[in-house]
Amino acid sequence: MSATIEFYVAQAEKCSAEAEASALTQVRDRNLRAAAAWQAMADKLLHTEKLRAEKTAAVAAEKA
Repeated sequence: MSATIEFYVAQAEKCSAEAEASALTQVRDRNLRAAAAWQAMADKLLHTEKLRAEKTAAVAAEKA
C-alpha cells in the first residue's frame, strides 16, 4: 500500500529521462514538473522516516 523512496526516485528519474528525450517543449516541461513532484514526494518521505526513527530512538532511550 505505501510507496517507497526508491519508487519515487525511480519515477523522478524516468520523468527526467523522458524530458531529456523529448523534442517538444510542452512535453519536456510536463515531464520536468512531474520529476520535481516525484522527487519532492521522495524527499518528504525520507524526512518523515528520519523523524520517525529519531522519535523511536528517543522513546527507547527513555525506557532504558
